Amino acid sequence: MRSIGLDVHRDFCEVAIFEDGKVSRHPRVPARRAALMAFASSLRTTDQVGLEATGNALAIARIIEPHVARVIVANAAVTRTIGATRAKTDQLDARTLAQLLGTGFFPEVWLAEEPTRLVRRRMSRRAQLVRDRTSLKPQSTA
Repeated sequence: MRSIGLDVHRDFCEVAIFEDGKVSRHPRVPARRAALMAFASSLRTTDQVGLEATGNALAIARIIEPHVARVIVANAAVTRTIGATRAKTDQLDARTLAQLLGTGFFPEVWLAEEPTRLVRRRMSRRAQLVRDRTSLKPQSTA
């Protein structure tokens, strides 16, 4: 099984592949749906992919999930401390993620299923509307 580490950024993903105890570099993948779909379709059904929890990590994970054995999102604060090095680059980060995943030291976070996420989004939106409405009420003057 290959372990793929993705160092996710707003515009691209740096990719490293850990296989048979060695890490190899893969070309960067633009963080755009079409490019991510092409990358995902090039993966093996036995691959596992690990990425840090960032702003667009969940969307990227959902694109890749149908193509691989599993996608794991890591707690970014923990992976930063585990893989702390003096020289920090995107390539090194992707390598570290791939190695942590491949050796079983990847600090996984729980991801809610889509129905749960939708309910949470509705509830937070409802709470925001209530807060906004409360703050708009005229103050009583005594």
